[in-house]
Amino acid sequence: MSEEANITRLNLDGKEIILIGTAHVSKQSAQQVKEVIEREKPDSVCIELDEQRYQSIVDGNKWKDMDIFKVVKEGKAAVLLINLALSSFQKRMASQLGIDAGQEMIQGIQSAEEIGAKLVLADRNIQVTFSRIWHNVGLWGKAQLISQIILSIFSNEKITEEELEKMKSQDMLNSVLSDFTEHFPRLKTPLIDERDQYLSQKIKEAPGEKVVAVLGAAHVPGITKVIYEDHDLDAISRPPTKSKWPKIIGWTIPLLIIAMIAYTFYTNPQAGLQQTLSWFLWHGSLSALGTALAFGHPLTILTAFVAAPITALDPITAAGWFTGFVQALVRKPNVRDFESLATDVHTIKGFWNNKVTRILLVVVMANIGSSLGTFIGAADVVRLFLSNF
Repeated sequence: MSEEANITRLNLDGKEIILIGTAHVSKQSAQQVKEVIEREKPDSVCIELDEQRYQSIVDGNKWKDMDIFKVVKEGKAAVLLINLALSSFQKRMASQLGIDAGQEMIQGIQSAEEIGAKLVLADRNIQVTFSRIWHNVGLWGKAQLISQIILSIFSNEKITEEELEKMKSQDMLNSVLSDFTEHFPRLKTPLIDERDQYLSQKIKEAPGEKVVAVLGAAHVPGITKVIYEDHDLDAISRPPTKSKWPKIIGWTIPLLIIAMIAYTFYTNPQAGLQQTLSWFLWHGSLSALGTALAFGHPLTILTAFVAAPITALDPITAAGWFTGFVQALVRKPNVRDFESLATDVHTIKGFWNNKVTRILLVVVMANIGSSLGTFIGAADVVRLFLSNF
């Protein structure tokens, strides 16, 4: 590839903008970034990173400051688990290809500092992106999304030449989710389109008359189209607005379940007892099974069995809260777990053995099991209710 084939030059209101379309898995990209910045000497250098990913590069010890109890309480276990899983995927690709992951972004940071240019973190917060992706899929979609990411990360298959070429035209997040977006076309908006808008606006607003932007090649075509428009960064940086319907349904289903069981108890106590046992056994068993698959502590598995049937009737709480807290108490992560987190997530053994990721897996798997229990348990409660007439 010639250098000019990777560079797009734009002029916008007197400002010269130079887009470098990099390949995240190419050794040549980092060298190209260095050469272009040194030659052009821009006033600002924009890189396709947000604050969180930037800090993970400059501060490898950031995991030490994680409050695992806060993560569980705020319901961020699934998002953090996906984030760590993506990091694992990126490291695996880098290892196979003999390169440093994200080297072109690191080079952009270093070159900006060397020439005294303003460094601009131009990408949207990855947590917001995940939240908006999460919002666009249903319960089954969420389960598919998590399973696909984890399976793709832990796959031992080598990358084919065709897959490698495809990855060179995508960013890492797009690469992992590319197959998933084929089944859920709505994900293209938060994953690609909105980020193109965000990146273009940050590039336009970068200080100085000359700006170099280091971007994944996949974003360049979109940015060149939307950069001439103004975009509301606040609007596309907000977590998705939650619909009232999930909350209404979340309260309606438990109330209906309780009402059916209560009525059945009133008319036929034996059938009512069957409904109650069915509800508790389906929820408790499936949530406990999910926790066991995550290799939770026996006390944590017992907690899932007891908590799931109760929390399923309360939309405010979740079984994963209780299993996560118990797992963190009986297998409390130590300093070594946080220090080794960045490397442990690169292998299946490390992912499951690290006490931090074990807690996250316990939370997610307990909740998935409880969710399945809601569908099966509720169906059985309704069946027994109808058969009682």
